[in-house]
Amino acid sequence: MTNFKNNVGDSTKLHVVMFPWLAFGHMVPYLELSKLIAQKGHKVSFISTPRNIDRLLPRLPEYLSSVINFVKLPLPVGDNKLPEDGEATTDVPFELIPYLKVAYDGLKVPVTEFLESSKPDWVLQDFAAFWLPPLSRRLGIKTGFFSAFNGATLGILKPPGFEEYRTSPADFMKPPKWVPFETPVAFKLFECRYIFKGFMAETTEGNIPDIHRVGGVIDGCDVIFVRSCYEYEAEWLGLMQDLHRRPVIPVGVLPPKPEEKFEDTDTWLTVKKWLDSRKSKSVVYVAFGSEAKPSQTELNEIALGLELSGLPFFWVLKTRRGPWDTEPVELPEGFEERTADRGMVWRGWVEQLRTLSHDSIGLVLTHPGWGTIIEAVRFAKPMAMMVFVYDQGLNARVIEEKKIGYMIPRDETEGFFTKESVAKSLRLVMEEDEGKVYRENVKEMKGVFGDINRQDRYVDSFLDYLVAHR
Repeated sequence: MTNFKNNVGDSTKLHVVMFPWLAFGHMVPYLELSKLIAQKGHKVSFISTPRNIDRLLPRLPEYLSSVINFVKLPLPVGDNKLPEDGEATTDVPFELIPYLKVAYDGLKVPVTEFLESSKPDWVLQDFAAFWLPPLSRRLGIKTGFFSAFNGATLGILKPPGFEEYRTSPADFMKPPKWVPFETPVAFKLFECRYIFKGFMAETTEGNIPDIHRVGGVIDGCDVIFVRSCYEYEAEWLGLMQDLHRRPVIPVGVLPPKPEEKFEDTDTWLTVKKWLDSRKSKSVVYVAFGSEAKPSQTELNEIALGLELSGLPFFWVLKTRRGPWDTEPVELPEGFEERTADRGMVWRGWVEQLRTLSHDSIGLVLTHPGWGTIIEAVRFAKPMAMMVFVYDQGLNARVIEEKKIGYMIPRDETEGFFTKESVAKSLRLVMEEDEGKVYRENVKEMKGVFGDINRQDRYVDSFLDYLVAHR
């Protein structure tokens, strides 16, 4: 049932505290790493808010939920403008995420009290808690920054000894001055709005811009752990270590392991029946994650492009980001009826890993979030991609460079795209000779991301480091 290593002696047994940012793209990799640490016989305390932990627990096999100590700390209630039950980025409008960060900062006292009473060996923390490294040091606890971002994304952050010279979008449209090698990793003009709305945004009623948060964490931590591997981005990982003058250790990509057994729900049986009726590698899987919601104009072009492509599709459609979202998007009139013979629109939750791994899926139309990329490559599914938020543009440049995913052509200033560009892109990656390189290269990269033994060796090296430097 479990392969726990119970022979870990007291001298090598660790207590590791995990403290992720309140976004599922961060909490999920923190949970994955927690599972791997616990399976080696170490104690793990996972700190988050009550509702987030309740939503994460169903992702755990039963035998693991009892060996990870989940520490529920309620967000401080105050005049923070957050909706009721707003405990994660998916629960709040984009414009209120700064207030979620202020509320997260309000966890400083209860987190301190927990660390004082539990005396862990390590705290692995996320980018947002800039106040935590000095606290940990005062308590004699080692601090690791565990980055859910990959090395290329971290590489655009200003390192010590450099002035922040980038004040306009144009400055972000080319690689930073401190990157010594040739790279396409930079933003398109339309992607820069995410940087200036979020990462570089000025303070909002007590909020600290992300660029100062992550800078404080990197400067204050003892070591940087990255969800990545040398086979994917050795240059970036090496550069990070050179620039920040502290160890940078990849923990592997933490690939999903679908062999973990979950019950066959009615939902899954319905989805599986539809997928089973389709030919091998014939279906476009469409999903844009929990953070991104295409605008109505974008949704129209995506839908009409799918229709124009003539390809079968399975679309996990999210019409609103949450109950507070007063502008739900709708499919074009008649779209579902016109495509009913070859497409399924699913308006609820699906088991993404089981769906992605199904043999009928031949292409993923998605956003280039790092977690989504890892899942698609894990199952050798090439990608057609659209950037919506955050670091996705940087991920997209790397994916394009490696030719395992194809960016749907867009206007570089405003980000507009057409149904014709969607249809042409899907057919190119799925069927045409020109797209064969994407289909072949993603199979090759699966040999890295999907090699569980190789990825487990990264975790072993990471744990060896924790034990040796406790």
